[in-house]
Amino acid sequence: MATDPATGTAGRTPVNVPHDELLQLASELAVKAGRMVAAGRAERGISDAGSKSSATDVVTEFDIASERLIVGGILAARPDDGIVGEEGTATNGTSGIDWLVDPIDGTTNFLYGLPGWAVSIAAATAEGTQVGAVYVPATDELFSAVKGEGAQLDGRPIHCSTTTDLALALVATGFSYLPERRALQAARIAELLPRVRDLRRVGAAATDLCSLAAGRVDIYFEEHLGAWDIAAGALIASEAGCRLGGLDGGEARPRSMLGATPALFDAIESLVLEIDARHST
Repeated sequence: MATDPATGTAGRTPVNVPHDELLQLASELAVKAGRMVAAGRAERGISDAGSKSSATDVVTEFDIASERLIVGGILAARPDDGIVGEEGTATNGTSGIDWLVDPIDGTTNFLYGLPGWAVSIAAATAEGTQVGAVYVPATDELFSAVKGEGAQLDGRPIHCSTTTDLALALVATGFSYLPERRALQAARIAELLPRVRDLRRVGAAATDLCSLAAGRVDIYFEEHLGAWDIAAGALIASEAGCRLGGLDGGEARPRSMLGATPALFDAIESLVLEIDARHST
């Protein structure tokens, strides 16, 4: 049985999961938080921006406010659930359901007034991610999925692309915040770019995974993410028919995420492994 890319778990004792209730809550809170911080930025700008893992890994007062709103909404509706948020929330629950929250995925985009940032909320059990919702305020789009029930965009089913030729593939990716990792990633891209149609760097893993799910890109890969970055998006992509794995030939996980339309997965995985082998010696 495949391991869930966000939670790192395989099949275990099942929990009675109210999927519809969880999805409604995730969707409502994602939209509410996204609209709140978008309006706040437009009205008063950003007065406080700090950094986390490096000088380029930014956090704003709106990240904190968004997480506070989402966590408060979850606890009001489901006080026995656990929650893990990017900006420090870590509450243990007793229900067997845990939430993974990225209050603003793509904070650099948000800081600079660029589109592409999103709010990502997922609910998981020991059996993996069960529901996910990603709201993209710039386009007012809500991506969502329930495990085993397919993926949707604003309530309509979506599916990954049907591209079969790697040379015609549009590839999305992201880069690490750490300079030494960026150097290796740049070397990989330099070899990959002549072999595909083109490259896109949106700046938010959740948005990229949803673009993969909707057939807007054919391939997505990134490394050194957090579980909250990919929990909802990976479920949405998987439910849209995308194939997920790791850049190193292993299983998909926050440290190593590769997604593609099924017809392209083996080709891009082999190519990346070949390129990385040359640069690791």
